[in-house]
Formats: sequence, C-alpha cells, structure tokens
Amino acid sequence: MRLNGEIQPEEEERKVTDSFNSQTYSIGIGFPHSQSHDLVVGYALTSKKKKSFLQPKLLCLARNKGIFFVAIDLNRPLSDQGPFDVVLHKLSGKDWCANIENYRQKNPEVTVLDPPYAIEHLHNRQSMLQDVADLNLSDCHGKVGVPRQLVITKDPSSIPCEVNKAGLKLPLVAKPLVVDGSAKSHELFLAYDQFSLAELEPPLVLQEFVNHGGILFKVYIVGEIIKVVRRFSLPNVSKRELEKVAGVFRFPRVSSAAASADDADLEPSVAEHPPQPLLENLARELRLRLGLRLFNIDMIREHGTRDVFYVIDINYFPGYGKMPDYEHIFTDFLLSLVQSKHKKRPAA
Repeated sequence: MRLNGEIQPEEEERKVTDSFNSQTYSIGIGFPHSQSHDLVVGYALTSKKKKSFLQPKLLCLARNKGIFFVAIDLNRPLSDQGPFDVVLHKLSGKDWCANIENYRQKNPEVTVLDPPYAIEHLHNRQSMLQDVADLNLSDCHGKVGVPRQLVITKDPSSIPCEVNKAGLKLPLVAKPLVVDGSAKSHELFLAYDQFSLAELEPPLVLQEFVNHGGILFKVYIVGEIIKVVRRFSLPNVSKRELEKVAGVFRFPRVSSAAASADDADLEPSVAEHPPQPLLENLARELRLRLGLRLFNIDMIREHGTRDVFYVIDINYFPGYGKMPDYEHIFTDFLLSLVQSKHKKRPAA
C-alpha cells in the first residue's frame, strides 16, 4: 500500500523478506556467503515496536548496506530458522526468554540483542537504578545520582507512615514497581501531601521530586554511540505551591514524541545538554554493569545547578525512531557488531 507516493513499512518489509528468501546462504563465520548480502538480522518484536522501529527509510538504508531484517516465526523453533548473524528482540514472557537464552547458549557466534537476563534487570524500578546509585561519577564533569526512593509492595494505608519513617520529602513521584511495557507500567503520579499517598496502588516506587526546570534529557545508547534529545517534563514545584496544593495527580507519559523540546526557546542553563565526557563515563559504566547495548537513560538536571544530574529511569530498546538519524546509527552499529566478531575469530 502506498500513501502519498511513499512505500509503507509492510510493503518494504515484504520486499526485503522475499529478496532474502530467494537467496541460498551458507553461513560459517557469521556472514552470508553472497556477493550482495552481508548481514542477516532476525527480529522478534511486538507489533507496536515493529511499526515504530522498522520504518521504510531504515529498511531501504539497511538493504543498501547489505543488511536484511527477517521476521522470526514464533510458532517454530528458533533453532530451525535463520541462519542469523544478529537476533534483535523485544518480547516478554518466560517461554520466550527461555527459548532465546537457550538459543544464545547454543549459538555463541550469533549476537543476541540483548540477553534476557540483562533485560529482566530493567523490569523492576528498584533494581533498575541500583547500578547508578552504586557508581561514583563525581568528577570535574559533574555528578550523577538517583533521587531518594522508597519501595512499597503492599498495604497502601501504611504508605504515609513508611514515608515519614524514611524521611522522604514531598512532593513525591509515584511509579509502578514493575515495568512490563504496558501503558499502566508507565503511569506517573505526583503526590503533594503525605496522607493522600494512601490513595496509591502498590507495588510502587516513590521518588523524591527534584525540580529540574521542566526539561528531561533522553540519552539514547546504541552500542558505544550516544545521542541526547530534550523532552518537556513536569514543571518545578514551588514551596508556596506545595503549601497550598493537596492530593495525588496523574500525569501522562512525559517522554512522548509530542513533548519534544529540542526546538523550544529555553534558558541556556536549562537547555544545555549534560557534558559529553560525563555521558560517556555513565554510558560505559552502565553498559558493563547492565550487560546491555540498546537502552536509554532518562536524566534531569537539578534546577539552579549546572552539573548535578539525576537518573530517574532506564529503558531497554527504547523508541529509537524518535532519535535523530537513527537509521544510519543503527545500521552502522549492526555492521560493526559482526565485523568485530569476525576480526576476533582465529585464522583457519
């Protein structure tokens, strides 16, 4: 189907898959033995992720670079499909995780993005930020930490007492503890008074709200590549407002595409990106600690400072379609993965 003369994703994907299936491959070292095709990426994505990620521009550019995206049939054993150089996935469920982990163990020559056990680490907001809290990134480039937080697993009536015991300061941001990709797992609430906290539904994480000028930095990580975009976020909360306002308020997901702040007229002290050396240090440490190569970090700068930052969320395989020039970045990343593996193989 064409719309205004443009090839739609389904048509482009069908052309790519048909072209791939018409070839005969013999992969011995991770590369298809063909003059025109270099890299085969098997993918298992949700329909939403497939639509947002496998855009026509990406598929066309990939094909020009010798990269072919091929859908994995979830009704067939993974071992009977391929051969693949890379397996790209974002699915949940114990059966799938067990299948992909088993495949990864039996096919070490195939790059799996990313290991299920590493992804699982980001499904819990308590463990998600622990790796950041354990870092010691406080040098001349700035400081990175996490907001003080408290995990509540049951009994909402006990929340006010638990907050008081932990010494958390209002207002508090409330987020679901489990991140499972659903809309509910991305719900966000802001609690202005202690007693209204009992209205919340555990299990959840409570984070101290840090005034940050209403701007959030989405730091996209693709291997060793780092890209930063600005998004509008929750506005600052003044002491006067905190004294007058009570209750718990629900906010929409603040990192949506409609909330882009890249072209907004902002104060330089608010708009300035975190220092590149600081981001490189943070990304490198988290890649090692998390064991992931595809993720993004949500960061804020404490209002009134230039070099004090907080990580408030980490997401696996985020919406790269919102990242400038993601097609070139992602295809180059895929090629570098396989080329790196090829170079490391001992000579025959």
